[in-house]
Amino acid sequence: MSMPSGKQPESGKFARAVTDEILMSMARKRISGAQLASETSRSQSYISKRLRNEVAFTVNDIEEICDALGEDLLDLVAAAVRAAGLTRNYRRR
Repeated sequence: MSMPSGKQPESGKFARAVTDEILMSMARKRISGAQLASETSRSQSYISKRLRNEVAFTVNDIEEICDALGEDLLDLVAAAVRAAGLTRNYRRR
C-alpha cells in the first residue's frame, strides 16, 4: 500500500478515539501490534505508527483491522464517536 510522501497531519480527536478502541480490543484479545500486522496486509511499522497516533488509520485500515480482531466495524466507530464526544455534531438529518 503506498502512502503519500511528506508529513501527515496530526491525528484528530476522532482518529485518536478510533485508535483507543482498537487498542482496547487488542488488549481484550491479548493481541500485539506485531500480531495485528501479521493478521492484516499492513507492516508492523505501519501499524505501530498508527497505534502511537503519529498517523491516523485510514478507513480501509479500520475495516481490515476490525475483521482481524473480530470486531463489528459499526460498533467500533460508534464507540469512538461517543468517546470523542462527537455525538451531537453528527446526527442524521
